[in-house]
Amino acid sequence: MPWQGIGRRLRGLFQAREFNEDFFHELEDAMIEADMGVRTASETGEALRKAVRDEGLRTREDLLAAFKARLKSILRTRELPLTPGALNVLLVLGVNGVGKTTTIAKLAQHFRVHRGVSRILLAAGDTFRAAAIEQLKLLGDKLGLPVVAQAHGADPGAVIFDAIASAAARGDELLIADTAGRLHNKEALVKELAKIDKIVSARIGTGSYQKILVLDATTGQNSLAQAEVFHKAVGIDSIVLSKCDSTAKGGIVVPICRDLGIPISFIGLGEKLDDLEVFDPDRYLDSLFGAP
Repeated sequence: MPWQGIGRRLRGLFQAREFNEDFFHELEDAMIEADMGVRTASETGEALRKAVRDEGLRTREDLLAAFKARLKSILRTRELPLTPGALNVLLVLGVNGVGKTTTIAKLAQHFRVHRGVSRILLAAGDTFRAAAIEQLKLLGDKLGLPVVAQAHGADPGAVIFDAIASAAARGDELLIADTAGRLHNKEALVKELAKIDKIVSARIGTGSYQKILVLDATTGQNSLAQAEVFHKAVGIDSIVLSKCDSTAKGGIVVPICRDLGIPISFIGLGEKLDDLEVFDPDRYLDSLFGAP
């Protein structure tokens, strides 16, 4: 189960017999180490101190319940909605190496198997990396789904423009488009993504167009920095947290939800096409401490 890296230390802390200042300092340190953020750690520690002082919380069960409730109030999740009878577009973003292209295939599989979407088209919009085009083609073949692609170095906006036209002509329900994860500098990447966003926005209704950011759960605070850049560039609707099958700390979901207000939609748990789960805050919290 994911999140074991965070859970082991937190579970140990809540075995304390006395909830004194040393306990709260250690709890805040553990939260910061787990990438939950300094502000969240400080405010959570203060709230629990107050609960012990003013509300008379004394047992491990009561304090743990208060801690979990505090975190749950921060976490956000969102099931990606699709507009019936319309072409829906998921623009998938993320830096190279986070598992973005594999996540596109997992999303297609999820919508086909769990949401009953049968007409799906993929678009190889990361034309700056030849391997990304070939990988998406291979995954499309594996899924039995068509892929709109052009040559390495082609204009990404043109690829996605053509994909929208093709999907509309075919009567597709869902278009999932890849995008570049790295250009020669951050400004160039942001400019390219903003151009693609403008192309899609001009052709797809607001409720049918969503921007999905893929983040690597193992990269901690770097993921928060990536989310800030992409959110500022185009506005992110939700996040898929990949590589949660590793020893990922995973606490980064807390500041992402709190500081940026972006919900988590899915977590990736492996390399198989079915290794994608809807993010469940209760299950996330239970996996930290063990289900009640």
